[in-house]
Amino acid sequence: MSDTTEIGHVEALFRYPVKSMAGESLQSAALGWHGIEGDRRLALRKVDNRGEFPFLTACKLAELVRFTPVREASAGPDVAPTHVRTPEGQLLPIMGEALAAELSKRSGLPVQMMHLRTGIFDDAAISVIATSTADELCAMAVVASDMRRFRPNIVVRLATPAAFAEDAWVGGVLSFGEGADAPAVSVTQRDIRCAMVNIDPDTAGIAPALLKAVVRVNENNAGVYGTVTRAGALTVG
Repeated sequence: MSDTTEIGHVEALFRYPVKSMAGESLQSAALGWHGIEGDRRLALRKVDNRGEFPFLTACKLAELVRFTPVREASAGPDVAPTHVRTPEGQLLPIMGEALAAELSKRSGLPVQMMHLRTGIFDDAAISVIATSTADELCAMAVVASDMRRFRPNIVVRLATPAAFAEDAWVGGVLSFGEGADAPAVSVTQRDIRCAMVNIDPDTAGIAPALLKAVVRVNENNAGVYGTVTRAGALTVG
């Protein structure tokens, strides 16, 4: 007798080439041992910071979410971006001094872009959230439901919608597809949220009510983190 239960389907896939900058919506993605290929391989390092987390994020500079990594027109989807488009439309080389100077000026901190092949993550390489959880929290905060606020990699639409159903997945395995070789993620912990969820991904406006809702109704957790246990191809649907 199988102990596998079908819980829903993949509603959306996202990756974020530069930590805290605008993400990409994908129809399919390669799931490797270090998460989705191309996800958070670049980040802005605070030059004078020697702490455990020396990266500039949108929690410090909300405008970062409006900076968009850009690939060359002829490049494939898995080729690293070469430039960043500023909110004003200026295109700057991603590893260039001009971008670093612009973001240093806006943040008041000297920064430089760095690349790490295995990714630059907060707690784990994969984050998963259900649409019902995001919808419930946005409704509580009276903001338009927008999955991008939660910056997930994998969005699941549950067969039986229920907010915070992901909490029960901790300690289990999510298998994406049928068969013994289907890509899989071991769910390791709940996703503890920060002020990132308050940031409107289009305007960088702040809605503090959203994080307050997460704290009030689910101990500051929304979604889950996981570790890849089987690599493979993920596809929406």
